[in-house]
Amino acid sequence: MRQAPVRLTTLIEPIVTGLGYEFVGIEYNSHHINGLLRVYIDSENGIVVDDCSKVSHQLSGMMDVEDPIPGNYRLEVSSPGLDRPLFTRENFERFKDRQVNMTLLTPIQKQRKIKGKLCGIEGDVVLVQFEEQLLEIPFDSIAKARLVPDL
Repeated sequence: MRQAPVRLTTLIEPIVTGLGYEFVGIEYNSHHINGLLRVYIDSENGIVVDDCSKVSHQLSGMMDVEDPIPGNYRLEVSSPGLDRPLFTRENFERFKDRQVNMTLLTPIQKQRKIKGKLCGIEGDVVLVQFEEQLLEIPFDSIAKARLVPDL
């Protein structure tokens, strides 16, 4: 799984959880114009704009002091939404039996984009029911994974 730099997670996660929110994960794209740091948060009651603003304010202060990203970047704080991104091995187990869209870094059976039923994770291998077969996808070969919304 393509992860944000560990230093960013180490700095951001305690602030998010300290404010009473679930830290879902981070996306960092240094190739985006001026860089983009997107932090996903959640809570039992859902997330509203005030929650994002509160977390953004706290993170901005910390980022100004720690300065972990050289140059300019844009900070976004967001709920994970219905198409929740999956970042950790725990996410893949937690959302077992749900439909998932995945983009792979390297093709498996000539497929880089896979939509299927998430069957869990065993060690470093994510199990996905794709068409008529159970695929074993190395965790480190996943570029992105998102739940497919139940509509």
